[in-house]
Amino acid sequence: MTADQTPPADSAGPQPELPSLTPQLSEALTRASWRLRRAAVKELAPLGLTFAQSRVLRILARAGEPRRMSDIAARFEVAPRSATSMIDSLEAAGLVERGADPADRRSVLVSLAPRGRALVDRMSTLRRESASVLFGRLSEDQQVQLHDLLTLLNEPEGECDDGALAAGGET
Repeated sequence: MTADQTPPADSAGPQPELPSLTPQLSEALTRASWRLRRAAVKELAPLGLTFAQSRVLRILARAGEPRRMSDIAARFEVAPRSATSMIDSLEAAGLVERGADPADRRSVLVSLAPRGRALVDRMSTLRRESASVLFGRLSEDQQVQLHDLLTLLNEPEGECDDGALAAGGET
């Protein structure tokens, strides 16, 4: 290279490190999550449900079959007694039913009652409407991109395609 030539951009030496957007990303994602949660709480109040109760109902609906009480507790990462209290209130409201597990007499199976199924359908409609308010500002391509990114972020550690989380990258 002669003295009057400029070196290529990639060989200009070390580049200054750009500031990390991690704190801003974390804050933006947290705020969006809070907005969704606040909207859900407002939707659920007239139905007489807490956010946690609605999650149990949705889990049972997605499962399509009765779930063990211990599995529900594990899914929520709570003590079995806490799950029992929640199921007690849902059963008292006629939204779930309990039954014995034919494979293990010590286990209790929980399933949606017909009234619970109808309520899950109503909750789904309300949830889609409030999500449309938040995500409706995004184009279809942006929604697809956001979905792909959130799916990647919600993979358990060590299962990301690039291995960044497994290798100790920033979270």
